[in-house]
Amino acid sequence: MSERLPLLLERVAALGHRVFDGGHAYNLNIVGIRSESRRSNSFDDRLACAYRETAGGPWVVRYWQVTTDPGKFTLKNPTVYGSKKGTAIVCEGQYLGAYRLDMHRGRYIALCQRNGPVKVYRDNNRDDVIDMDPDTIEQGFFGCNIHKAGTNSKNVDRWSAGCTVFARSKDFAELISLCREQITTHPEWSPAFTYTLIREKS
Repeated sequence: MSERLPLLLERVAALGHRVFDGGHAYNLNIVGIRSESRRSNSFDDRLACAYRETAGGPWVVRYWQVTTDPGKFTLKNPTVYGSKKGTAIVCEGQYLGAYRLDMHRGRYIALCQRNGPVKVYRDNNRDDVIDMDPDTIEQGFFGCNIHKAGTNSKNVDRWSAGCTVFARSKDFAELISLCREQITTHPEWSPAFTYTLIREKS
């Protein structure tokens, strides 16, 4: 009997996205899970990382508290960090190899959208409700990074203008450590990471 994938990765596969495995250690599946809530200023989403610690070993799935949506400040002030077209909200989907470890705004190492485009909605009505209008979707390089807020942040506020942001810096450090493990374990691979963003299953 073949081994079952973790439920999270079964969902990723069912949505038609690629699952990274091959029995390899540290072949990371980085998955954002967007909450059904449309509250704009809460860390009410999750980011998961599914991987094996040893070749052929059991699956490990870790979850952390994040936001995949912009904060209230940037929704109301889209031109401060973003575009006249409106605040970016990354669309659900899979962005193959689009991320790499790099400096986030010149401050610290994060998973930065440097290797490939992503799709975003543009919310430009300057209220605190997150709007995802398919007519506003555009694709490109927007700096929609995966980074951290403060030590233990409660509100998103200015921390996100379209990025996926960890509420706790300690949790973020755990993800970056896993990314470094993948690079160290597989120097023959391109040091690129795929980000898959799905909606929370109702």
